[in-house]
Amino acid sequence: MDLQQLTVFVAVAREGSITRASRRLCLSQPAISARVQALEQSLSLTLFRRTARGMSLTADGEALLAKAEAVLAARQDLLRQAARLRGRPAGRLRLGAGHNIQPAPLQRLLSELARHHPEVDLVLEYGDSRDLARALHEGGLDAAFYHCGELADEALNAWELARFNIQLVAPPDWVAPGPLDWRRLEALPWLCPGADTGCGRAAEALFRQHGIRPPRIIRIDKESMTRDLVAAGAGLGLVHDDGTEEVPRQGGVTVLCEAGPPVRLVFAHRADRADDPLLNRASALVGGVPLH
Repeated sequence: MDLQQLTVFVAVAREGSITRASRRLCLSQPAISARVQALEQSLSLTLFRRTARGMSLTADGEALLAKAEAVLAARQDLLRQAARLRGRPAGRLRLGAGHNIQPAPLQRLLSELARHHPEVDLVLEYGDSRDLARALHEGGLDAAFYHCGELADEALNAWELARFNIQLVAPPDWVAPGPLDWRRLEALPWLCPGADTGCGRAAEALFRQHGIRPPRIIRIDKESMTRDLVAAGAGLGLVHDDGTEEVPRQGGVTVLCEAGPPVRLVFAHRADRADDPLLNRASALVGGVPLH
């Protein structure tokens, strides 16, 4: 038994799927399966059962999960303490990133860590903003880049990196100038991401505010794709205002209205880890405006 096997065990248990665990750990699915089998053989226990939905823990697996997490947490504590003694950041940095965040801050952090801190073991996981914030609280991530509204979470230290509005846009000549006819807009096709995203929540707020529910909603999970499809005449869509200027070169869009309050791009980690050298270094590299 080794620590990598325990890491895989915990990831599969928490994700409920070898596929999702492989994405989380940046390992191939055969490598995940091999480590699970090796751990089961070394313990002489069956830890998982396969189900139609993925992988679920057996009773033995449930009994050992908390112990495995405690071992991995103790390893991280040891590495952090050693880093404090050395005065240099080291150890594993489990980093989360929202699907539609501006890439520049993430790219800058990864580049600087790779260049100046090769002893840092980086793990990058993508997700929606709510899941990333939840993972920070639960200890599944060390830090994350994600979108949020007004941040009032005293359990997190956060830095604002950018702020933007969400706009409702339409293909050229689809909507007449003047006050918007929301009943007519309701009858048009809409391009919307899931309701758990920033643009998705803005769309739901518009629907509630104006008492509409478009019968034709095309689910799109990439904001850049939404802009392209609106410009091509596929329907109405919600986009970040920092991207609409790129669209006119591909046919243009018409901005109909602002959709909700501004959205922030933040970098955050748990406040109770404010003395962690690795997180302090990452925060310094990212920059931004402290929110509290």
